[in-house]
Amino acid sequence: MSTRSEPRRRTPAWWPTARPWLPLVARLLLGGVWLWAGGAKATDLAASVRAVRAYQLLPDGAATVVGAGLPWLEIVLGLLLVAGVAVRFGAIFSAVLLVVFLIGIISAAARGLRIDCGCFGSGGELDPDQSTAYTLEILRDSALLVIALALARWPRGRLAVDNWISGS
Repeated sequence: MSTRSEPRRRTPAWWPTARPWLPLVARLLLGGVWLWAGGAKATDLAASVRAVRAYQLLPDGAATVVGAGLPWLEIVLGLLLVAGVAVRFGAIFSAVLLVVFLIGIISAAARGLRIDCGCFGSGGELDPDQSTAYTLEILRDSALLVIALALARWPRGRLAVDNWISGS
């Protein structure tokens, strides 16, 4: 019986320098998406409500509340992440929200609905000659979910207000 030791993996020389910057990149990317999405919807709340209703998952009153409130929630979440305030909370909340969005998109596709997700404004039912973008939307939200989960696991990085508050 041989007891060969596995060669130890070497960390690339650039990793210690790059590692502290990755959470910042993740925060800016995720926060930027939330700010873009929320800002696009906040300028036309009626379209945001219409987009939520198109999913046919919520009663009319609840769809109105969600459609009107979601843009502001996304903007606040984006500001928290960009500033680096409560990063782990923001990342976890982002992950939960992205899972909800994925469920909505997958549900719409499975039920044969022909809608625009409304992720970055407008939304609602599509004309018969328009095609859905469910695959791209699912891939985009899945990639953002991976980023949010990684940020929840490793929230500490450069240029975050959390660092100033904790004194690190």
